[in-house]
Formats: sequence, C-alpha cells, structure tokens
Amino acid sequence: METILIAGGTGLIGKHLSSYLKDKGYHVRLLSRNKTKNPTFPTYIWNITTGYIEKNALKDVSYIINLAGANIGSKRWTKKRKNEILTSRIESAHLLFKEVQRTNTKLKGYITASAIGFYGALSTDKIFNENDKHATDFLGNVCYHWEKASNIFEEKKIRTVQIRTGVVFTPTGGALEKMTQPIKLGFGATLGKGTQYMPWIHIADLCRLYEFALSNSELKGAYNAVVPSHITNKEFTQLLAKQLDKRIWLPNIPSPVLRILLGEMASIILYGSRVSSEKIIKMGFNFKYSLLSESLDNLILRKES
Repeated sequence: METILIAGGTGLIGKHLSSYLKDKGYHVRLLSRNKTKNPTFPTYIWNITTGYIEKNALKDVSYIINLAGANIGSKRWTKKRKNEILTSRIESAHLLFKEVQRTNTKLKGYITASAIGFYGALSTDKIFNENDKHATDFLGNVCYHWEKASNIFEEKKIRTVQIRTGVVFTPTGGALEKMTQPIKLGFGATLGKGTQYMPWIHIADLCRLYEFALSNSELKGAYNAVVPSHITNKEFTQLLAKQLDKRIWLPNIPSPVLRILLGEMASIILYGSRVSSEKIIKMGFNFKYSLLSESLDNLILRKES
C-alpha cells in the first residue's frame, strides 16, 4: 500500500485522519515540530522557520497531505498573529516542495487543506462554489495565497488537490466541544443575528474525503468539504440544545459584544454563507453524515447512522 506523509498530522484533524488512513491500509508517517515518546506513527521533525526536514522523511512517500498552519481561531488577530497564520501556510508548502525536489521524490499527489474562508467572512443569499473568486478580506486572502502556494506542485505535473473545509465537528475537542460547553452550563445563546450560515462537516466524512482524493486520480484542484444541507447558527444552537436536553433562554449575544471579546476574529462566527458541495458529489463522493441531527447523535451519543 502507498506511503502517506502528513504534515501537521499531530493536530486535531491530523490525528483522526492518520488513524483512518492506517485502518484503510496506508502506511502513514507524520511531520511534527516536536518528537514524542512512543509515537503511534513514524514521526519526523521539521521546522518551517529554519527550513529543516529530518532525513528520510520523504523516502518512498507517494502522497503528501499538508494540514500545517497556525490555528486561525486560537488567538486574537494581532498583526503578528495574522502574519503567522499566512506565512505558516505558504512556507510549509514551499519547504515541502523544496524537499521533494532535493530528494527527487516521485510524488503522485499533493493534497493540501484550505478553508471556505476563501469566499470571505460575509453573509449573503448566494451559494458559493469552487468557480467563485476569492474574497479580498483577511480570510479570503489567506486561503487564496494558501492555495496559490500549492500550485508549485501542479506546475511540476504533480496532481494537486485543495480541500476547502468548513467547520469540522469531532467527538472531543474542536468547535463542537466549545459550542456544547456553554449550553451544558445553561448559558448557551445564538451568536449575533443567528441568520449566518454554518457550513460544516463531520470528521468521519472529512477523513473519507481525503482518502477519496488520494485514491481518485481524476480529482484535481479545489473542492468544498461541507455537507450539502445548510443550517444557520440559530438553527444549529437550537438543535444542539435539544440534543443535550437543554433550553436556550438567554437572548442573542450581540455582535458588538463578540467583537469586543474576540476582535476582528469575531467575523468567523458572526458571518457565514451557504457553500456548495455539488462538485465533490458529482465526482462520486457520498456523505455519510449529511444531516446535523444524525451527526450529533453520533458525536455526542456515539450512535452509528
């Protein structure tokens, strides 16, 4: 079976994806900034700042999956943090490409994470698809340059895929856990107007989509990784509360309050439009968890659909 190198494989999504691909029979190895004791997978050190990748990291590698990049939602968007978010994504692609060239690795494909932030932080009636141009706000520009950096692989005739991911729901950690905690404590509330859409995807489907991209040579370019159904923040909050057997009694949290708390980063949760998954579906991909109710049953109650 093919050997897959996952950059950023020790993060939340990377941990799920690594285990999933291993179960599918792939040989998985990781790139990480730090060594860990008794790693589950062969792990090689890299340092984007110094341009270092440990020897033999790319030996016999057929595909690279690049999930690396500073967390967009973990810290306030200062000028310094914005620069880290952007450069970590661009420089990781450039470093991997240089190492592929230096080691003469016969790479079959390069698959990079991207985000639906490509379409910008805004709320409109439009349904965005992969043919739409990138937005010119911070998130739009980050995703544009993120994907542009991956084009150096495509220029060398290496099949390149960009996975524009929505909000990823996982059993523990990540967005769902953060959204669940205040509702469990009785302090849940709709954010802003609540009419903003929340394009999302279950972690199981995201892992399946990455494997779909690995195994289908016809996949090239950008694909949206979001479920085909659409839900607003208000609808999501109410459904999540029902799942937890809680009641939403607080009024909406006003946008100005969220901006005070989060700064410019508040745009991530205050704005959102519908995003189409039609392109990946037409390629033959089927979502296992396309309904939020089924996803919450699985993630919170551990029910299988």
